[in-house]
Amino acid sequence: MSGNRRRAALVTTVLVGGAMLLTACQDADAGADAGAPQSSASASATAAAGAATPSGSPAATAGASGGTGKDDKNGGGADGGQKPVGQVCGANDIAWSTKSETQAGGYILVVAKAKPGITCTLPAVHPTVAFGSDGTEAGPAEQSTGKQITLSGNTTAYAGVNPKTTSANGGKELDSIIVAIGNDDPDPVSLPVGTITVDKPVVTNWHTSPKDAVPSR
Repeated sequence: MSGNRRRAALVTTVLVGGAMLLTACQDADAGADAGAPQSSASASATAAAGAATPSGSPAATAGASGGTGKDDKNGGGADGGQKPVGQVCGANDIAWSTKSETQAGGYILVVAKAKPGITCTLPAVHPTVAFGSDGTEAGPAEQSTGKQITLSGNTTAYAGVNPKTTSANGGKELDSIIVAIGNDDPDPVSLPVGTITVDKPVVTNWHTSPKDAVPSR
């Protein structure tokens, strides 16, 4: 091959190689340019989502802790579900039970404990106890008022109900009593007591000892 042909072939090779290198650089630059807006858009979307969700919201809390953001069923939120100390109990704050006793001619012992997580106060008066569909209400079995009792945890209060204070025959035959914490309690409860005869009933104040809750006849 002559010198001229060799020089021409070399020039051609250099030109082709340069074109290929230029093309590769342009492709790389195009790929980088295409990726940049995508990263920017992703960052913008993340920032927008953060701005739309306040840091203290349930969704933000759930995202940070992996939870649902709902209050604990028993805890009831920041205060643990407890009523503030000093708040008067309602009938629905109390776990109730009754027991039939034979002392003093027979009476019903009403037992009251606060439900788990509740702290409340029984007022220094007797509970409201009613009988039957006509709402016959028990009168006080004690002349003096009692003391306030704060219910919480294992603290227990007792009240004694004498359903029949008369000696004559007769009265209403019933098998349950209705108990409330005062006349304004919106959620009175019906408690089974077995078959009883009701005639001029009475009820004691709340006491912390069952021995003090025996009603007079």
